[in-house]
Amino acid sequence: MHTTESCFTPFAQDIAHIALPTRFTFPFYYQPHELSVHAVEALQAHLTHQTDWQHNFGLDGKLDTAIGKMFGVLVVQTTEGQLGYLSAFSGKLANSNHLPGFVPPVYDMLEADEFFIEQKDYIDALNRQVTELLSSPQLAKNQAEVATLKQQADTEIAAIRQDMIAARQQRKRQRQALLAALDTAPSSQQEALTEQWQQLSGALSQASVAEKLRLRDTKLAWQQQIDSANLALSSLETVIAQLQNERKQRSCQLQQRLFQQYQFFNIRGEQQSLASIFSGTVELSPPAGAGECAAPKLLHYAFRHKMRPIAMAEFWWGASPKSQVRQHKNYYPACQRKCHPILSHMLQGLALDDNPLLINSAKQKQIDIIYQDDAMAIINKPAELLSVPGKQVTDSVLTRAQLLFPQASGPLIVHRLDMSTSGIMVIALTKDAHKALQKQFIQRSAKKRYVALIEGHLTPETGTINLPLRGDLDDRPRQLVCELHGKPAITQWQVISYDGLRTKLYLYPETGRTHQLRVHCAHAQGLHMPMVGDDLYGQRANRLHLHAESLTIHHPVTAELMTFQVDADF
Repeated sequence: MHTTESCFTPFAQDIAHIALPTRFTFPFYYQPHELSVHAVEALQAHLTHQTDWQHNFGLDGKLDTAIGKMFGVLVVQTTEGQLGYLSAFSGKLANSNHLPGFVPPVYDMLEADEFFIEQKDYIDALNRQVTELLSSPQLAKNQAEVATLKQQADTEIAAIRQDMIAARQQRKRQRQALLAALDTAPSSQQEALTEQWQQLSGALSQASVAEKLRLRDTKLAWQQQIDSANLALSSLETVIAQLQNERKQRSCQLQQRLFQQYQFFNIRGEQQSLASIFSGTVELSPPAGAGECAAPKLLHYAFRHKMRPIAMAEFWWGASPKSQVRQHKNYYPACQRKCHPILSHMLQGLALDDNPLLINSAKQKQIDIIYQDDAMAIINKPAELLSVPGKQVTDSVLTRAQLLFPQASGPLIVHRLDMSTSGIMVIALTKDAHKALQKQFIQRSAKKRYVALIEGHLTPETGTINLPLRGDLDDRPRQLVCELHGKPAITQWQVISYDGLRTKLYLYPETGRTHQLRVHCAHAQGLHMPMVGDDLYGQRANRLHLHAESLTIHHPVTAELMTFQVDADF
């Protein structure tokens, strides 16, 4: 497929009939251009049949060590006018940064300058020293000695305190007994008893002082032993802390120098470093792996070699990862956290396709009112209409409800549906109704049923999905499965019918996490069958085939149990 002399691959098939796009692909939300599709198909054929290198993508069932990869193609035109494409992979592949036919990394740490290698070797040596000291027998011995002395001191001091408490109680009983004798003794014995009281009080006071001195001396004696043991321990810990601090400082300095080495071109020939690009972001510093994704590698190579970018596409190759939703051969956009700042610089000077996310696709769609009284309204939200205003698009259920119900008071919105999801929503028309309705959703007494159409023939006919979810920090608004930090998410499902290779089913969410139903259907540990038209976790279609069909709630005023249903239109 490729030659080792160049990363440029001419199209093998006739493409003269395909019109070139007038603008470059918007990389964060796109449908691949026909030229990109041809390039992807050629690259996928190469990945299937090549024998130059080996990598376990998990396609042969060996999932324990499988690592799927994002690949990308960039359709370009050379200075001679020839059309072809470039290929790239994200990160490393087959333990290498360089493979035949793929564009190289923007900066290769494995072929770094002498300074980088020297500093890396020095940091590695510091790591070894810290590791050796932390695992040294002397450190363990000193730590154990200090811990033992502290435990022994605590035990002896606690025993002395118990003795003091018992002695104090005994002295109290002696005083009370003598005082009682004084109260009942005849006058002839008063003088002798008074003298006895004075002698006893003095003796008891001396005993109390002696006990306190014993406690003090015991504490001092143990503290001297502990301080001595701590001195030997702290000398080792100081050396370790100094090494760790030096390692941290040198690592930060080397990282900053590394960030400066990543220099990204744009079509104007302007260069900007990774450090400079991220200095204007919220994070200030580049996240791990920034600059190693396929998209920036492709564009950088094209600009550096004076090639004109025409269209781009990225796809996943391999088994699905444990956390993210990734389907073999499916197209995916560039990520937000790592790629967005870099590509914002690299794409300057290029005319891009419009960002579909800035377009209000529901502008001409109407909200249907299913039910209304003085306390609430039940509506049927159309697909692609936001529940509340977004950053770019403000048209939403909330803004329309404010116009539809001008006399309403309170927040109006009780719960939300994803923008792409259609179906039933309840609107509170008074503050009291809002409070009563929202309580039902918080306590999960409101019962919801969704209808979805998924890609695949699902068996058995019922089941439960329990996969905790959290936001994908690298690629919002996507969600991912995370056992460690995810919030509980449970979905019941039931098959309704089959339509060829697709399945229509009911979904009953027991929790209300963002994109819960979509991820639970698409994820490999869920149904592993994305919803038809899921542009985040599957493949785009005319719409997302997910509809909130039924809602059962108690009326916020009368407490009457009410069920509302609107059938899906797909």
